[in-house]
Amino acid sequence: MTIREQLELREREYLSPFAALSENSRGRDREEPQCDIRPVYQRDRDRILHSKAFRRLKDKTQVFLSPKGDHYRTRLTHVLEVSQNARTIAKALRLNEELVEAIALGHDLGHTPFGHAGERMLNEIVEGGFQHNVQSVRIVERLEKGGQGLNLTWEVRDGILNHKTDGHPSTLEGKVVRLSDKIAYINHDIDDAIRAHVMQEEDIPGRLRDILGHSTRERLDILIHNIITTSQNQNEIRMSDDVQAAMDELRQFMFDHVYTNPVAKGEENKAKELLERLFEHYMDHVDELGHTPRLMLEQGEPLDRVVCDYIAGMTDQFAVAKFTEIFVPKQWQVY
Repeated sequence: MTIREQLELREREYLSPFAALSENSRGRDREEPQCDIRPVYQRDRDRILHSKAFRRLKDKTQVFLSPKGDHYRTRLTHVLEVSQNARTIAKALRLNEELVEAIALGHDLGHTPFGHAGERMLNEIVEGGFQHNVQSVRIVERLEKGGQGLNLTWEVRDGILNHKTDGHPSTLEGKVVRLSDKIAYINHDIDDAIRAHVMQEEDIPGRLRDILGHSTRERLDILIHNIITTSQNQNEIRMSDDVQAAMDELRQFMFDHVYTNPVAKGEENKAKELLERLFEHYMDHVDELGHTPRLMLEQGEPLDRVVCDYIAGMTDQFAVAKFTEIFVPKQWQVY
């Protein structure tokens, strides 16, 4: 018996009857030999972790565009916090932690530079629109590894695709990530907003603080405990009605007071214009695209979608550098 088979046996013996067992995966689009050490979801987690798209998350905006400070969240630290929350819940409910972690680490691979500002710009300009969750799946299926994709399992791709509020993941592990994503971004965005002097803890309505907690630490503890106690021995992942209603109201509070605040969003119009100018430039200068985009064109992908892929994959810093290189006059000297 291989190490992988021993681990799969351990899953059968220990995990919840509602958990997604590695040996029962619906598999990959392209069949490949099994690893003798790692079950399928562990392999998927490792593939995402070693991907170029994952490394680029460290320089992509979470909420605050180009913040002056080392302690603001980036898209990378966000997915790590989502993963930590999700694994805590999954372990307590005896779900498949490796599936949870793979979905969590991969769910935002498709995010654009400059956060949702970039996403909105591409959605307006590209035929068929743009959604970061769909782009995340496109990255792991088509764009990584020079157009080969990562060949992930169906369950991981399903969880990535359905992590948004209106999504319906097919596994409990995907549902854990979907809730953990909201828990993470609401709480760390509050923390960053307080750091940026956009708001104070006391600005949160008192009735919400009484239900959810009076600090980031308390809120995380209450929300995670509530999911675990409400979902235990259930074929569903949910919060109690009162906590769910309070979190929904807190999320709306953040949209009203932080996500549209001039301090957080004051540079958004500039970012959208920058990306739009880059998009228009590459539509007219296909020869300046990288190897993978040109390969996609050769395979029949529409030009606007290929340029969209290239723009969406940029980090904030790379987008600014390319804009400067293309549109800002270079300094010159006369001797």
